[in-house]
Amino acid sequence: MHIGTDGVETNEWVPIRAPHRHALALGEYALGDTEHARRAIDAALAAREDWASRDLESRAAVFRRAADLLAGPFRMRLNAATMLGQSKTPHQAEIDAACELADFFRFNAHYAERLADEPLISPEGEQNWFDLRPLDGFVYAVTPFNFTSIAGNLPTAPALLGNTVVWKPSPHAMLAAHYVFELLREAGLPDGVINLVQGDAEALTREVLAHPDFSGLHFTGSTQVFRGIYQKVAESAARYRCYPRLVAETGGKDFVVAHASADVVALAVALVRGAFEYQGQKCSAASRVYLPRSLAPALEARLREFLSEVRVGDPTDFSNFMGALIHRAAYERVTGAIERARRDPACRMVSGGEFSDAEGFFVQPTVIEVSDPGHPLMTEELFGPVLTWFLYDDDRFEEVLALCDTSTPYALTGAVFARDRAAIELASKRLRFAAGNFYINDKPTGAVVGQQPFGGSRLSGTNDKAGSAWNILRWSSPRVIKENLQPARDFRYPYLLPDPVSHR
Repeated sequence: MHIGTDGVETNEWVPIRAPHRHALALGEYALGDTEHARRAIDAALAAREDWASRDLESRAAVFRRAADLLAGPFRMRLNAATMLGQSKTPHQAEIDAACELADFFRFNAHYAERLADEPLISPEGEQNWFDLRPLDGFVYAVTPFNFTSIAGNLPTAPALLGNTVVWKPSPHAMLAAHYVFELLREAGLPDGVINLVQGDAEALTREVLAHPDFSGLHFTGSTQVFRGIYQKVAESAARYRCYPRLVAETGGKDFVVAHASADVVALAVALVRGAFEYQGQKCSAASRVYLPRSLAPALEARLREFLSEVRVGDPTDFSNFMGALIHRAAYERVTGAIERARRDPACRMVSGGEFSDAEGFFVQPTVIEVSDPGHPLMTEELFGPVLTWFLYDDDRFEEVLALCDTSTPYALTGAVFARDRAAIELASKRLRFAAGNFYINDKPTGAVVGQQPFGGSRLSGTNDKAGSAWNILRWSSPRVIKENLQPARDFRYPYLLPDPVSHR
């Protein structure tokens, strides 16, 4: 762990193993406790005054240098850590650990500077401007296993605005988190600005949320966990020095709605990439499909053709399209769902369904057809390489749009495939609140910083759009300053002065 100026070891160490090769030991990390959380909070608060007093240009320079280092000497190191520790293919690791994280560093600095320069009206005789202050306390960053870029962005976006941070990474991405921290230190981030702790998530979080100086949460994880945090923050409101900012991206059950006019080949490619890249372990992954009956035979044939060429295995073998699931609990959750589907008369196995944990946590890309649109495979988040579709009569497109909008509590990503422009416009209108990121004739994954800022609403999060000015603004508590260049010399307003006409 890294707390203040110290690299912290403990008596308890946890091994790090590659998900795709049980025998491959990658290292081990120190397991902390609530005492380390308290030390991390103290270190963050001790570093706050100096870091917050620096001008934005000075802080942004740290993260711009981090982006340059990441594009240079750290690029292969962080890509390799992501491949080995999180079982990402080289393509997935490159677009995540190198490209997207460098984009976050650079674009966040750009957006922060744009906000700081936001002009205010200054009438004659006065000058008005913004002071982009940090929040009044410390920020808690809780990051997931599935994106190294998210793990790097969640603590650094608040830090850019002058906040100091306690960072709790996923225990299943500790190798990458270690190298992200090393990158930031090499870029010149001062001690104590970001403090990396690890341990029992519930205990560490409870300690953080109990502190009166807790001022913000930057979170990516499960809906259930965030709901629990939300409740604890509400219960602790009376003890806080300020109202904490809660920024979260949580669960999803991302949809693809196909119209009868859809291009079948484009749809099939989008489903293979959108559902099965990184083993479906993306919060944006295509998970449920509403498919017109007229397209089903052609789509199924094309999917079978594509999936017959998809290889699953060790990502260091560059011929593999998919790696392993992140850990045994994920493997058992996904394979359990597949086994239940095999026994369910409402389900038909279209493709895949095989799995093995002999060497790593491998699950073949699986496509299942259900006869009930309310089936759990169509409504509940699974987070694995399982794609489920429901067939509808071609003339019931509008009904299917309503079904798609109301079938799950999530609203993260979604897509419509159609060549009929009227169908596209109708879907966009009816599904306006069903997805924070909506795609037309494209897979619902692959958002790019500065192009498609990412986030969803409903139970998918607070929709604060990572990689945009909307997110950056959440980490500032702006002060507005007015300088009066012509101070008044008389307390009386004109209406209080004698009327020369009345005294004639």
